[in-house]
Amino acid sequence: MKGAVISMLVVVAMVQYMATPGEAIDCGQVSSSLAPCIPFLTGGDASPSSGCCSGVKNLNSLAQTTADRRAACDCIKTAAARYPNIKDDAASSLPQKCGIDFNIPISKSTDCQSIN
Repeated sequence: MKGAVISMLVVVAMVQYMATPGEAIDCGQVSSSLAPCIPFLTGGDASPSSGCCSGVKNLNSLAQTTADRRAACDCIKTAAARYPNIKDDAASSLPQKCGIDFNIPISKSTDCQSIN
């Protein structure tokens, strides 16, 4: 009986560790939020569309914790690798052009683990 109780406590501790609050953001959410921004980021549009800015605002609201911001950053870097023609200046100016105080740098070279 004592072994079963200890095993149960270990399982509960593992579940709590795996289900850490704030780690709910995934790359699908990040990609769908930023997909409307591709024309601006690649130089096709002079300014971000309203759909793009809505997506950036949505992403900003999803990434409230450090873990979420780091996960979103990793997803942004992965997505950016699929678009080698993304302009760094467009990416870095996107939050400002959308009027958003965004806590995640949009860059191919960001060290995501340094984000707080």
